[in-house]
Amino acid sequence: MKSKPIEISFTPADNLRLANLCGALDENLKQIETALDVTIARRGEHFSLSGQADQIKLAAQVLRNFYNQSQHYLSIEQVQLGLIQAINPHHLPDPTNTDALATSKAAPALMTRRSNLYGRTPRQAQYLQQIQEHDITFAIGPAGTGKTYLAVASAVDALERDMVARLILVRPAVEAGERLGFLPGDMTQKVDPYLRPLYDALYDLMGFDKTSKQFDRNTIEIAPLAFMRGRTLNQSFIILDEAQNTTPEQMKMFLTRIGFGSKAVITGDITQTDLPKHQKSGLVEAKQVLNQVRGIAFTHFKSEDVVRHPLVQRIVNAYESYDEQKRDD
Repeated sequence: MKSKPIEISFTPADNLRLANLCGALDENLKQIETALDVTIARRGEHFSLSGQADQIKLAAQVLRNFYNQSQHYLSIEQVQLGLIQAINPHHLPDPTNTDALATSKAAPALMTRRSNLYGRTPRQAQYLQQIQEHDITFAIGPAGTGKTYLAVASAVDALERDMVARLILVRPAVEAGERLGFLPGDMTQKVDPYLRPLYDALYDLMGFDKTSKQFDRNTIEIAPLAFMRGRTLNQSFIILDEAQNTTPEQMKMFLTRIGFGSKAVITGDITQTDLPKHQKSGLVEAKQVLNQVRGIAFTHFKSEDVVRHPLVQRIVNAYESYDEQKRDD
């Protein structure tokens, strides 16, 4: 049930700050409306917020927070991260509090091109800590929780510190519910589309030129899971991404490839399996088989750990509610 609208005025009017607050074509206001399910009407420096009582109170606080930062340009990314912080105040640290982040033991510093990279939720910070402290780490949870990106960041950090000699990024080449048919080109060109998210993370964390040089030196290798049989991987940081699409046999095969001085991170979302319906996921089985094995860590991410567009968290929650309703029926 909607309540009485809240009125906010930022006086005296400062057109530059108002422009930074609202964004081009009021894009920042639209982000707030979408994330918090409110309606914002604006006339000059006057804002009227309507919607559910608790949501418009939160939206009013968000507007005030962003106005306090509006001396400078506010990017869409800043706005979306600020909205995630507002929606989950008990789960996310304040990204502007650099002292707290620097002194937090739960947020290990990583040597990558992104100086502002850290665990934005307690589970993300725990995940980074587990990767550093364990030789095998599993990350299970919905899209947008940083499973792959933080694993690649940790791998780049290990390479920069000479803790490993190479990075090996692995994915099962399983189509996401589509039949793509014959793909032209050599083997590398055939598997590249499946591995593109890993390339994107590397380019973001190392830069295009440095990443390309590491590929040329075979310091970084990207391989489909099917090519891992028979190998022993020493002094390597190995990431198995989209592990929900492995079979139990493939998962066992991958885990037994790990050699001396190596680390492995296995990531996946068990709610987005693209295997045939009769086929059990290797990630699901590994979760059951290895849960009590000492030296192996598990991080289970939830929807509140989603650090993407604020709508992603609502989409994840909606699907979880729908699946629960189907089970109850």
